Amino acid sequence: MKLSDFDYNLPKELIAQYPLKDRADARLLVLNRSKGTIEHLSFRDFPGFLKKDDLLVLNDSKVLSCRLIGKRKTGGKVELLLLGSKSELVFDALVKPARIKIGEKVYFGGNVSAVLSAKNEVTFQAKDKEEVYSLGVMPLPPYIKREPEEQDYDYYQTVYARHKGSIASPTAGLHFTPLILKEIKEKGINLAYVTLHVGYATFKPVKADDITKHAMGKEPFVINKETEKSIEEARSKKGKIFAVGTTSCRSLETYASGIKEGYTDLFIYPGYKFKIVDHLLTNFHLPKTTLFVLVCAFAGEKLARKAYSEAIDKKYRFYSYGDAMLII
Repeated sequence: MKLSDFDYNLPKELIAQYPLKDRADARLLVLNRSKGTIEHLSFRDFPGFLKKDDLLVLNDSKVLSCRLIGKRKTGGKVELLLLGSKSELVFDALVKPARIKIGEKVYFGGNVSAVLSAKNEVTFQAKDKEEVYSLGVMPLPPYIKREPEEQDYDYYQTVYARHKGSIASPTAGLHFTPLILKEIKEKGINLAYVTLHVGYATFKPVKADDITKHAMGKEPFVINKETEKSIEEARSKKGKIFAVGTTSCRSLETYASGIKEGYTDLFIYPGYKFKIVDHLLTNFHLPKTTLFVLVCAFAGEKLARKAYSEAIDKKYRFYSYGDAMLII
């Protein structure tokens, strides 16, 4: 399978730059795999697809304020995206500009500074990890062409986010409101949570022309006992399992292989046989990414392309703050 097979053209004006005021106002494209049909609805219609004994699985990871802006001794701007801590004050990081040399110092607010201690690694001089993150801003993706604003600290988190650790939002969950979750619960639908901290692996560029040669990279995840029980109960009652987002999907499919906690580097591409996930709620993803490849694996390449083409024709909003797609 060639990487070029997972490309498509998107007009730039369809890339959502701001969230909707009401999360649930998003549009919902419903792709029915067995019928090969497409419906255009509102996200408010989503609960209607859930039935008694079904299970809705959400990723409750919370986004860290992990983008830091500092200054070099010369006064030049430096941007760090902290990918995760190796120890209390040593972090893996993406550094801009790339020409900064190992050993060079970067200065932040207060008495906090950092040294580029190795390639893609920074060591901070600070009180603790919390002080480091207190200097950060919300890490909006690079295709959102603006600086984070106050509203992003709310809208770029899911309403059920609990466990800090992600460098990007599990965006399929951004459409849920407390009211919609309440409606789902009142229908007798069970909710369960996984925690997968979105890391660089999810967004790591696919460079191999043969996508099967791509190394996904590892991300920490956990499926707790309560969620495990809910999964087994839904399966025993023949209920359908809805995964909210590619991260929930990958967590559940990793669990199917017998791993409940630790790290997952599962890369799902066409030909993969899904073992747990019956239906997938997701956003519209960038071309040539592992996310779009997963959608093609779940929906089938032909149907996925048809859905994306129709979404573009009907001017859906794309990417993190964009609209949603339900694949049933």
